[in-house]
Amino acid sequence: MRGFLASSIGVTCAAALALPLALPSAAAATAAGPRAAAAPPGSTQSLPLAPLGSDRAGGAARAEGLPRRDVRPFSLLGVVWDDPDDELRGSVQVRTRATGTTVWSAWQDVETHNHEHAADPGTDERGSGRVRGTTAPLWVGDSDGVEVRVRALAAERSTGARAGEPGDAPAPVGDAPVPVGDTPAPVGDADGGRGPAGGSPGLLPAGLRLELVDPGAEPPPGGTPADAPRANTMTAEAAASSAVNADLAPLGALTIPELTKERTQADLLAARGLPDATGARPYVGPRPRIVTRRGWGADERLRERNFAYTKTVKAAFVHHSATGNNYRCSQAPSVLRSIYRYHVESSGWRDIGYNFAVDKCGNIYEGRAGGVAKAVLGAHTLGFNTNSMGIAVLGTYTSAAPPKAAVTAVARLTAWKLGLFGANPRGTTYLKSGGGNLYRKGTKVRLNVISGHRDGFATECPGRRLYSKLGTARSASARYQGR
Repeated sequence: MRGFLASSIGVTCAAALALPLALPSAAAATAAGPRAAAAPPGSTQSLPLAPLGSDRAGGAARAEGLPRRDVRPFSLLGVVWDDPDDELRGSVQVRTRATGTTVWSAWQDVETHNHEHAADPGTDERGSGRVRGTTAPLWVGDSDGVEVRVRALAAERSTGARAGEPGDAPAPVGDAPVPVGDTPAPVGDADGGRGPAGGSPGLLPAGLRLELVDPGAEPPPGGTPADAPRANTMTAEAAASSAVNADLAPLGALTIPELTKERTQADLLAARGLPDATGARPYVGPRPRIVTRRGWGADERLRERNFAYTKTVKAAFVHHSATGNNYRCSQAPSVLRSIYRYHVESSGWRDIGYNFAVDKCGNIYEGRAGGVAKAVLGAHTLGFNTNSMGIAVLGTYTSAAPPKAAVTAVARLTAWKLGLFGANPRGTTYLKSGGGNLYRKGTKVRLNVISGHRDGFATECPGRRLYSKLGTARSASARYQGR
C-alpha cells in the first residue's frame, strides 16, 4: 500500500526511512518554493517563582509569583514545575505590559489543568525524563513586562468534575464513551487517575517557573522566486519533515493544496491498488488546503529527529488550545510556533502535541511532524493517543462560541483524514485506554469517531461551547464524505 497510509505500530522510525511514495496528484501539485533562510529562531525565558508573603498554618493557601518586572519581548506564557505527576491545584493569574508602552493588562487567568494533554503513560515520550508539569499556555501578544501570582487551594475532595464547569459531564450513551468489560477508573485510581498534587494539601508543586515564549519574527510569505530551486539549503530536519508529505506537495512547500473530491477519491483508490474505473467510490472528503510546518515557520531543530507512528486512525479528538481568543488569524503561525516551543522546550515533549490545528478563520495547519496523511502518534488526549488524532482549535471556547469557519474546518479535515482510514464521522469505534482519570489502563471504550477531549478524560476541554458543536461537525463531515 502506498506510503501515505503505511505506518508502524507505536514505534519510531528514522526520517530517512519515512519518505512516502508519490501519489498521482503529487506531480501536478504547485506551491511556493522552500525558503533558503533558517527558520525563525524564537526564544524562551525561564524565570523561577518566589514565595509571595509568608505561608499560613493549618493548610491555608500558599502563594508564589513574581512582582512586576521588565523582560525581553515575548508573546506567550505558561507556568511549569518539576514533577509531571503533580497537579497544580490552585489558580495562576498574570498581567502583562504591551511592548513599548506603559499599559498593563488586567489580571488574566491561566488554565492550570493541562496534564490531560500529554503522552500516554508508559510510552517513551512520557518516560523520557524531560517531561514537566505545566499549565496551558496563554497567548498575550507582544509584551515586555510581566507579573504573576500562583495561589494553592486547600485540599479538595476529588470528584472528577472540572473547576468552572461543575457537573458538565459527557452526555449519555450515543454521545459519550462507554466502557466495555470494565468500569471507569475513579479519580485518584492508581491505574492512571490523579490524587491531590504533591502529596500535601494546600501546597504548590516544587520548582515553579514562569516560561515566556517569543515565537520569533514572521517568515516572509512564500519566500522569493530565487529561493525556489534551492531545496538543498534546507536543514536535514526541515527536509525530513517536508519529505514525508512529498506525495502531496513538492519538497519545501508552504501549503498542501486542496483537491476536488473526485481527485481525492482517485488517489485513494490508487493507493489501495484499485483501478479508478471501479464502481465503488471510497467514502472520503475532498482534501482541504493545509499549511505545512514550513508554512507556519516551525524550527525543525527543536523536535526529536525521528517520527513516531501508531497503527491507524480510528477517532479524532477535538480540543481547544485554551490560549485565549486575543489573536488575529494572521498571527496564528506565531501562536503555533509559540505552542510548539512551549510543548518541546518547556513541557519536555518530543514535538508539538496536536496532529493538526485550526484557527478561528478556518485555516488548517499541520501539527506534529510525520506526514499529514499518516497515522502520526500525538500527545493530545492522555490515555487515548494510540490509533487516534488530535485537532486543536486555537482559542478558548468555554464561554465564547467557536466561529462557524473553525467548525467547518474541523468537519472538512476529519472528512478527509478519517476517510483515508475508512472511518465514518457519524459512527462509533473502540479504543483501548492507556490510563487516565476516567478509564483504567486496558479498558476498551466505545467512543464517537469524532469525540471531544472530555470524552476520554475528565476535563473541561474542548470547552463547553465547542463541545456543543461536535454534533454539527460530525454531520457535516459525513456529508463531505458522501454518506
